[in-house]
This record gives sequence, structure tokens and C-alpha cells, in this order.
Amino acid sequence: MGRYFIKRVLGTIPLMLVVSFIIFMFIHMIPGDPARLMAGKDATPQEIQATRVAWGLDKPLIFQYGSYMDRLFHGNLGTSTETGQSVASMLTSRFQPTLTLSAVALLWSLFVGVLIGVYSAVKRSRWQDYLGMLIAISGISVPTFWLGLVLIQLFSVQLGWLPTGGLSSIWGYILPGFCLGTPIMAIMARFSRSSLLENMKEDYIRTARSKGLKESLVVLRHAFRNSLIEVVTVGGLQVGGLLAGSVIIEQVFTIPGLGRQLVEAISFRDYSVIMAELLLFSFEFVMINLIVDLLYGVLNPKIRYNH
Repeated sequence: MGRYFIKRVLGTIPLMLVVSFIIFMFIHMIPGDPARLMAGKDATPQEIQATRVAWGLDKPLIFQYGSYMDRLFHGNLGTSTETGQSVASMLTSRFQPTLTLSAVALLWSLFVGVLIGVYSAVKRSRWQDYLGMLIAISGISVPTFWLGLVLIQLFSVQLGWLPTGGLSSIWGYILPGFCLGTPIMAIMARFSRSSLLENMKEDYIRTARSKGLKESLVVLRHAFRNSLIEVVTVGGLQVGGLLAGSVIIEQVFTIPGLGRQLVEAISFRDYSVIMAELLLFSFEFVMINLIVDLLYGVLNPKIRYNH
């Protein structure tokens, strides 16, 4: 297991380097002159050129990328051109709301999604199955921003049960957490059902039933256990998209998190913040996939030995 872990970890290093290069080049393709934006509207051409030289924007992009990576390896994410603050401190102040929101969305969506999928598979072609899949299809089809506005109107404006936005209390996480987790719940429900149904057709399931085992043990101990690799795969991909999904939800519910900060940075052309946040999102996605790979090795030892 140790060699398998080290090999997977080392494999993420060149991947992150490639991702960082692509993000850096993509950001510098955004229309607009960053030196002009940093110098201000009333800056003279000489002041704009001085700003360009001071920030190293007069050098070729490949040299700018090398300078950025050198600072990054030394723990320096740069300085915000809009606020003048350290980018690292800005991300730190916004990280906790986004992390908590993602955790709330993840916990309920994975549990409920897998539960609906398993129950629908057990009750296949019955009204419970149709109801479960109706919920799943609705969760995928409904736009999260529209769902958020409807929930705010119902539970906040009309009933007054929950806050319309912000994080003044723990109750502020309920509506945005529900909206953020709804697509994940729907996808997990559909995939858990299809994966479980496929495994329940296998010969070892008929063998388990012929031994007189209870149907609940056959489903949970045999069929569902062998479906875990597929479920973990889909779950890992959905978790990787949580931070990206938070961009919309945090705007709807005015949550001061990373997603909202990214939108603000894009509107102000704050390149240092945009670069840092996109790198953070990419790193999170790569780490989630690494964890999924390691879980493969735990769930199925053959994978470790073959790699």
C-alpha cells in the first residue's frame, strides 16, 4: 500500500504543473491591460509603463510564469491589485465559509442520494422506484440558482423560518447547503441504483440467495459492497465540483466565500486572486481524485497489485 500511495502522490506533481501553466496562460488571454487597470483610470502612459515594469508585465509570458512559480514555491501567492492585501490572507479569510458550506452539502447529498438509489433498486419497477427516480431527475434538471431563489421566497420571505442569506448563524447554511447538494444527491441516486441493479444480476448474488441469506444481507453485504468502487468514483467527481458549484450558490445567498470572491476578482480583473483561486480549485479536484484512487486500493486490493 505504501508504494501505491507514493506512486499516486508523485503522479500529481507533473499534473499540477501542467494545470498551473494552462491556467496562467488562460488568464493572460483575458481582454484588457492589467497594467492600465492597476495604474488607474487617470494614469499617464508613463505611469502605465512604470506599473508594467514594476509588476514584470513587460517580460515574455514564459518568464512571467517562471517568476510566478518561483514565488509560489516560496509560499507567496502575490498581492491583490484591487485591495493591496496579501492574496494568501484573502483566501484564508474566505476559505472557512466555503469549506463549511461544501461539507454540509456533501454530507446530506451523499447519504440521501445513495439511500434513494439503494431503495429504488430494491423496489425496482414499483411506485417507490418511480418516486425515487422522479426526485433524482428533478434534482438534475432544476437549475441551482432558480432553486435557491424559490427556497428564499418560500422559507425566508413568506414563512420567515430561515435567513435570506449571509452566515449570521448556523441556520444560514441550510438553504445554500441544500441547493449545492441537490445535483449531487440526484446523480448519486441514479448511479447507485444502476450500479446495484447490475451487481444484483451476477452469479454470486444467486449463490448467496440459494444459501438462504436474508435479502437485506444479500443487498448490503454482497451487491452494494461490490458497487462501492463505482459509487466512490462518481462521488469523488461530484465532490471535486463542489467548490466550482459554490460560485453560483454564494452569489445567490450572499455568502462571503471563495466563490463570491472569485466573481469579484474577475469583475475587477484582479489577476493574482483569480490565479490563486483557480489553482486552489484545481488542486482540490486533483486531491479528491487522488483520495478516490487510494480508496480503490482499499476497496479492491487487486488494483494495488496491478499498479
